[in-house]
Amino acid sequence: MALTFFRGIQLNPSMLYPSSYFARKHGVLYCCMRSAQTQTATQEKEQTKLKGSTQSQPKAVDKFLKDFEAVIGIETHVQLSTLTKAFCSCPYNYGSPPNTSVCPVCMGLPGALPVLNSKVIECAVRVGLALNCKLSLNSKFDRKQYFYPDLPKGYQISQFDIPIASGGYLDVDLPLEYGGGHRKFGITRVHMEEDAGKLLHTDGGSYSQERTPPSYIRIPPPPPASHCNVIAIDVDLNRAGVPLLEIVSEPDMRTGIEAAEYAAELQRLVRYLGVGNGNMQEGSLRCDVNISVRPIGQLEFGTKVEIKNLNSFSSMSRAIDYEISRQVELHNQGQIDQIVQETRLWEEGAQKTVTMRKKEGLADYRYFPEPDLPGVSLTEEYVNSIRESLPELPEDKRRRYEKLGLSMQDVLFLANDINIADFFDATTAGGADIKLAANWIMGDIAAYMKNEKVTINEIKLTPQELGELIASIKDETISGKIGKEILFELIAKGGTVKGLIKEKDLVQIVDTAEIEKMVDKVIADSPKQLEQYRGGKTKLQGYFAGQVMKESKGKANPKLLNKILLEKLNAKTIGY
Repeated sequence: MALTFFRGIQLNPSMLYPSSYFARKHGVLYCCMRSAQTQTATQEKEQTKLKGSTQSQPKAVDKFLKDFEAVIGIETHVQLSTLTKAFCSCPYNYGSPPNTSVCPVCMGLPGALPVLNSKVIECAVRVGLALNCKLSLNSKFDRKQYFYPDLPKGYQISQFDIPIASGGYLDVDLPLEYGGGHRKFGITRVHMEEDAGKLLHTDGGSYSQERTPPSYIRIPPPPPASHCNVIAIDVDLNRAGVPLLEIVSEPDMRTGIEAAEYAAELQRLVRYLGVGNGNMQEGSLRCDVNISVRPIGQLEFGTKVEIKNLNSFSSMSRAIDYEISRQVELHNQGQIDQIVQETRLWEEGAQKTVTMRKKEGLADYRYFPEPDLPGVSLTEEYVNSIRESLPELPEDKRRRYEKLGLSMQDVLFLANDINIADFFDATTAGGADIKLAANWIMGDIAAYMKNEKVTINEIKLTPQELGELIASIKDETISGKIGKEILFELIAKGGTVKGLIKEKDLVQIVDTAEIEKMVDKVIADSPKQLEQYRGGKTKLQGYFAGQVMKESKGKANPKLLNKILLEKLNAKTIGY
């Protein structure tokens, strides 16, 4: 049924690709496109060549950057973790076989009517409140109309003139390695909308049914007789209708680092709120960056360029820095007219942006109110109930950790992941030393998780046992070295600190006479090292301490051991 429906679509090729056309043969729709190489070559001819190579471009304009200011804003799409889609009962699970989570509503079949998922409104209100926005108690949905193969209805249900939230801000703490500091970035609006489907482009001039999984809807290329380089398009509508929140920032950012940290803070926020997983690799959090440059002191904005295909925060930062350099160089070469309002793609391999398409204006979308959905009305009681249910947000948590006396480095690490923050809070709630708990989590526990590629929720160690371990070291029941051994066993296998200490007889030796016997034995067995030590090689103290620890199987109290050892090594008693 779906395949029949797509074969009957009349598409406007200029809305799909600037260099494509569609042909119909034997009732099948074919998509013809010039190859990427041909299109890129044409674009390069249309533009005036820049001086110098693209790769050396950033270095060539370093001396001019100080005379210009970048103006950056970000449109972020957050996929909501609801059980069903925005306007139908279809579930969505990332990685499901193509077109297995579809129905007449999300496929846009005639006569199918949408029904709003109330959970979408709840998520939108939670995010709006967390972003310090003003909520619209009465909002509505609108149709955003455009044609593309992954949009089966021919329009997207979104919000236009009355978004559910607007006029907020987001607090961000910059990492110390980038100079640190606090920033506040404005939020223009937050609105609800549905996602489109997914397209998979397959290069090649021949169409083979065997190459395409049966569950894909395929828009095939034309037969070999047609004179064009072709791309076959597979359409997966599983994602069509999945609920999104679009969060639009004010143009308050000035560097790639600021933009990347803003996006990272948004990711933290949605994870803290539990409205989405924020996974950029899965497309659960997608950022489109708008950049312009202007001479320092100029109030008027420059021409805005949008960048897409940003799959990580580091690539976002690099893409912005490249685009700033590209635009500054055009300014300095007197080619400002070459900066046009367009959408560009970030090519990770080439480390540069390339033209994708000219940017459409708002009028092209022909917005009008969605006739099949009623307006969205919120009551003060409903909003207040959600406000009271909000968790401690990243900004509040960082400020609380600062008041506990933790360094900013500790604060940023612990608050970055809500699960790590919860683990830390649970550990210190039992009375564990705050700084020691932070050190253990940021040190050995974090290293184990990185090496084993696991999360803190997947290790066997509990916050209660970490607190018990810290207490056992602090009261000198066990040494720090024994503590590490116990820690790794607890992480990998679980158990209790007291149980392992008893089972392996790990209680620290604090008896002075017993430690003295071991020190005497080690010194007596090492006359050569003793002579060297007393001859001035005092670093050999570490050798003697290590031998005593070996003799005690790591159980000797380090402070008591070193005190006795120094006394014995520096003594002039006959026999030593």
